[in-house]
Amino acid sequence: MTKQQEVSPLALEFQRLVEIMDRLRGPGGCPWDAQQTHQSLVRYLIEEAYEVVEAIEAPGGTDRALLKEELGDVLLQVVFHAKVASEQPATAGGFGMLEVLRALNEKLVRRHPHVFSDAQAPDADSVSARWEELKRAEKPERTGPFDGVPPHLPALALAEKTLAKGAKATLSGPEPAQLPQEVLASEQGLGDYLLALVAAARQAGLDPERALRQAVRAYQQQVNPDY
Repeated sequence: MTKQQEVSPLALEFQRLVEIMDRLRGPGGCPWDAQQTHQSLVRYLIEEAYEVVEAIEAPGGTDRALLKEELGDVLLQVVFHAKVASEQPATAGGFGMLEVLRALNEKLVRRHPHVFSDAQAPDADSVSARWEELKRAEKPERTGPFDGVPPHLPALALAEKTLAKGAKATLSGPEPAQLPQEVLASEQGLGDYLLALVAAARQAGLDPERALRQAVRAYQQQVNPDY
């Protein structure tokens, strides 16, 4: 094998990960891994994503050793789901890790014509606008302003993404609350205010997560009745 044909350490380790997963799911492998489904794995994907956030937002600054571990756990979930999917025939929608990687690479190149073609490199705002145009062209079935907003996001993230989508579609949004200036002066001030709201809701026996989710859905249906 010539130097040009040598497989990189990165490729070798990734291939090893795929082979480990094949063994875990295969005959004589791990009984727990073998019985998992896309549905049963959802909770672990969510948990691992939050643990990445925990490592990034560690009290003393990003815990890089922990971040390395947690990113590996998220990658494991991706490989796990791809393995489960590969056990279905292609005619039934089956796919493997190769198809996941290929589709991702093609999408990244397609959505960055200013990098991978002779197109002029625009500023960040133009890049964002062009990205949205390309997404709309790739997903013509998404005709509503809130299509593509994951409905199971945590309530705050769901609210922020919904309002951002509504603004892009020039839809009228709820009137911003008139908050004291000290609340809006920093994220700490805003965080303290939100925490106080949660405390008040708890004292009143209300579920703030459910309340905000219901308010977001009511807004979505108000401005887009077909949603």
